[in-house]
Amino acid sequence: MAEIIQEEKGGGKKKAKKHAPHIDMTPMVDLMCLLITFFMLTSALSKPKIMQIILPDAQKSNEPAPRFLGSRTLNIVLGPDNKVYTYSGTVKPEEYNNLPPLTETNYSATGVRQMLLDRNRTLAKKIADFKDQVLTGKIVLSPDSVQSAIAKLKKVDDTGPLVLIKAYKGSNYGNMVDILDEMNICGIALYMLVDITWYEEKMVETAAGITSTAKAASTK
Repeated sequence: MAEIIQEEKGGGKKKAKKHAPHIDMTPMVDLMCLLITFFMLTSALSKPKIMQIILPDAQKSNEPAPRFLGSRTLNIVLGPDNKVYTYSGTVKPEEYNNLPPLTETNYSATGVRQMLLDRNRTLAKKIADFKDQVLTGKIVLSPDSVQSAIAKLKKVDDTGPLVLIKAYKGSNYGNMVDILDEMNICGIALYMLVDITWYEEKMVETAAGITSTAKAASTK
């Protein structure tokens, strides 16, 4: 704050003497320290959260499309009420009147994660053995080379599942994030997001006990 210094003259009269104003900066320094601390904390708490998704390599025009056995195909259908359903294989046109049953599970470590680990056990063991050799010094590679080698193991693998992820209209964005996390945690090499078919919607509604009345109410 500014200060005005008074001096006393003869005769007992006090006369204000003009001096250059003096501003005390101490409160402003304290305020700046508080503001810096506030912005540091709020910027760290509001850091945007992103999920890294590795896209497959572009297929060359003269390269044939990859072929997979139907037994390797695992369909994961995100259902309503945070439920997740699975079934193996594919449905042929002549089987539309005899659809396979869905297996209901959840997003816990003993649910869909355990199922993915069981289906991906061979590839997971190869990757674990490779990482162990790197840690023990039997294989000397840079961190980037280690990731490239793991990506190559996934690319040439012919034992792990091909996971097709489909979302029912009653699922939510959080379910999609959870299932993509499980793909990364379990080291699934081949997975893709595809549109759900009409017969899979019917399978979900049968498994979840969704009646036509409840279905009509949910669409309003």
